[in-house]
Amino acid sequence: MPASDVGKLDEVIHGRLRLGIMVYLADAEVADFTELKTVLEATQGNLSVHLRKLEEAGYVAIDKSFLDRKPLTRIRITPKGRKAFAGYLEALGKVVGR
Repeated sequence: MPASDVGKLDEVIHGRLRLGIMVYLADAEVADFTELKTVLEATQGNLSVHLRKLEEAGYVAIDKSFLDRKPLTRIRITPKGRKAFAGYLEALGKVVGR
């Protein structure tokens, strides 16, 4: 495995929780905050921090609204995020020798 392949892994996606978010959204397209928190077994604060980092990179979009007077936060993968995730998977495949 060339060391240069490891350097091609997207640092924004590479964290465990951020990778989990991207994997889930790549399949589901959109998820609400509570759904992601449950599926990823994350705390509210930890999930918020990682979502913010993905949002700042333009990989996810976060929409906040209300449903029956309760806050609803929905997260969706963006086209830029989908492209970055595909690139990440390609780079990871090279690192593991595929």
